[in-house]
Formats: sequence, C-alpha cells, structure tokens
Amino acid sequence: MVVVVTNKSRRALLANFLRTRRARLSPSQIGLPAGGRRRTPGLRREEVALAAGVSVAYYTWLEQARDLHVSRSVLESIANALRLSADERLHLLQLADHLDAPAPVERQEKREKLDPLLQRLLDSQGMNPAIITGPACDIRAWNRAACAVFGDFSALPEHERNILWLGFVESTFRQRLVGWEDYAQEALAVFRAKSRHVVDDPDVVRLVDELERVSPEFRQWWPQHNVRTVTDPSQEIKHPQVGRLVFEHLSFQVSTHLNLRLCIWLPDPASNTLEKLEELLKWEDADVR
Repeated sequence: MVVVVTNKSRRALLANFLRTRRARLSPSQIGLPAGGRRRTPGLRREEVALAAGVSVAYYTWLEQARDLHVSRSVLESIANALRLSADERLHLLQLADHLDAPAPVERQEKREKLDPLLQRLLDSQGMNPAIITGPACDIRAWNRAACAVFGDFSALPEHERNILWLGFVESTFRQRLVGWEDYAQEALAVFRAKSRHVVDDPDVVRLVDELERVSPEFRQWWPQHNVRTVTDPSQEIKHPQVGRLVFEHLSFQVSTHLNLRLCIWLPDPASNTLEKLEELLKWEDADVR
C-alpha cells in the first residue's frame, strides 16, 4: 500500500502553520504600530499581508486552505514577514510543494522482517547505542547497548516501541533523559517537520490521537506547529546503575530503505561515558549468564 499525502491535507497543514506563526508575533516585531487592544494575540491577517506585499484576500485564502498555486516569491515574502527561521522556511516551502518531496512511503499491512544486514550493522556498533526507526518514529530494531542505556525495548508491546511515545509517556526512556522536556519538544518539532510526507498514514494518525489522549504536554505542544530539522546532538542520560552518561547523537537515512533511519549515540570523549558503558554491558552479560 502506498501512503500519499493529499493536496487537501497539505493545504490544511500549511494553513495551520501560517496561523501559528502569525499568532506569535507582535506588530512592533515587524515594524508596525501596536494599535489598540487585541482580542487574540499576534498579528492580524491584514498586517501579515501588508508586510508581505500581498492582498489581504489572498493571504486569507492561504489560511483557509484554499486550493491555490502560490509562487515561490510570494512564499519567500510571507516567510520574511513572519520572521521564519531557516527550518521553518524550509517547512513552509515543502508544505507548499516548492521543494522535492520524498517518494511515497511503501507501507505493508504486516511489517516485514528487518533486513538481517541492518541488524548486523546495529550489532557492529558495539558500545554505541543504536536503533533503526520507521517513518512514524517506530523503533524497528536495536542493539544491546541501546537496551542497556534506554531500557529493554524487547520487553515493550510493539505499539509502545516508538521514540515519540516513550518521550511523552511515563517510561524508562523518559525517566533516564536529562532535560526530557527540551528533548520531547525538539523531537516533536522534528516529527512535525518530517510527518508532512506521511500525514495520512494510519500509523501516524493513530500515534497523534493516542498521544493527545494520554499526554497533556503533547496536547499543549502539538498545535503550536513548531518545526526543526534535527534535535540537539548532545544528549545526557541519568542511568540508575552507572550514573551520568553523555552522548552525541547522529541519524542517517538508510539508502536501500528510504523510510528507515539509523540513529547512533556516540559517547562524548570528554566524559567517562565509554568506560561506564563497558562496565554496564559487563553487568548485562553477567545477568544473562
């Protein structure tokens, strides 16, 4: 089954994104007089239109998710008016279909068994925790070091093996994250940016619905439409057995499976994390015996 993002879904995402970016600005931030009291925070539509050099009607149609063919120059003007960051500008252009989108994601009704070569790649990382995730942040595979650091993924029901889910619900993963709120907001912003390609995927819809049901933080942050390309590479873990662990996080798209990503946590060489990982994995081996 091929999951395709419909034009209607893309227009709705674009409209919501513009509204949230408009709501966070004040007139003075774009060089306009403050005027009188406002019933709602942020700029008025006509102020954005004025700053962007487009008609009020045209900008209003964008926020109403009308079927328009917007030129790149108009989008750039709107991005400038809304003071968008580089990541937000990229997101805007992609939502408006002005940048190449990835090919539609092939989704199997029953998840296929992972390529053994990818599992070997994970296992070859040794002391470096490593996982492979799917398009909905679902954890498809992991190595021993990942379980030792973040918790035993194999002990979780399959539907709970999800980075975003584990970051927002009470879990071993969340408990061990230092500064989990910052991490969760960053991970959510990355998910928001990437999910534009799979917004109609039933797995993504189900994940968002479930997180809105169980997590007050998710309910608060998801409507904000914040986006970013990557999370902060630095990540700190407070482990119950070995204490503080400090990592640098990297992720890569798997070229032979474009809907999968390889995520690796490298021990910070300025810390004693590597020595602690060696100790931790020795304990894990002793427990297995």
